[in-house]
Amino acid sequence: MAVATDAPVLAGVGSRWSLPLVRLAAQEAAAHDRPLCLLHAFDWAAALAAPSVVGPHDAAEELLTRAEEVARDVDETLTINGEIAEGPVVEALIRRSGSAYLVVVGDGGMSTAPGWVSAETPTVQVAARAGCPVLVTRRGPPPEGPVLVGVDGSADSRQALAWAFGCAARRGARLVAVRVVEPDRADADPAVLAGIVARIGGRHPDVPVECHTVRGDPGTVLVEQSRSSQVSVVATRGDQPGRGMLGSVSQSVLYHSPAPVIVVRGLAATEAPDVRDQGP
Repeated sequence: MAVATDAPVLAGVGSRWSLPLVRLAAQEAAAHDRPLCLLHAFDWAAALAAPSVVGPHDAAEELLTRAEEVARDVDETLTINGEIAEGPVVEALIRRSGSAYLVVVGDGGMSTAPGWVSAETPTVQVAARAGCPVLVTRRGPPPEGPVLVGVDGSADSRQALAWAFGCAARRGARLVAVRVVEPDRADADPAVLAGIVARIGGRHPDVPVECHTVRGDPGTVLVEQSRSSQVSVVATRGDQPGRGMLGSVSQSVLYHSPAPVIVVRGLAATEAPDVRDQGP
């Protein structure tokens, strides 16, 4: 997808618990000089079951008004559009993501949930099917650490690395690039990662970079590294094309990282080396 210059940051606003998410989405929109779209999916089935349809619809409009106020507190010059969409929230966000720059959603408590996370969870569905990168927020504030990105050398991971460089540059943060080599593989030469980082990061010579090649389980290593990161950036599938819409590594980080996660997807392959307009 070639990113249009007026493509908005799209934030899913489900309830008043979404207001911290709105603040973060507004910060991203302001940083990129992009409009902000606040989307609320209206549940007609629930509305029809209420004593009056007017009450739930008025509540949805009041929620969007409050969300816009939160966004204006971040930057009063933002162009903001509030929209009530009919139908399930996942389908509404995926439908609109094709023309968005970034989708921002909450994790629904996923990172702190014990045990298994269903692939049908709304946040997972959006991250797996959206037509643009997806920022999944967490309930707690992240540390003021580096931007973390996992790199395995695949085309998808190079796109994630390009996005991560732009992200680190805009945040004035250090970039930590990690290549995890599974124990039974022999290609653990640190020069592999260093070469990829040098090629992709040429447009951001001022971003401090650390490169780490380690052995272990990729998902486990990246989740552990993310505990001291302000945001984690992952590709959708990396070198695992047979694993469905999200690879096992991106799933592990999405499900279990305590830091916000950006799943980089929906970008044209030719955009990966060019980070002029990538990375929140």
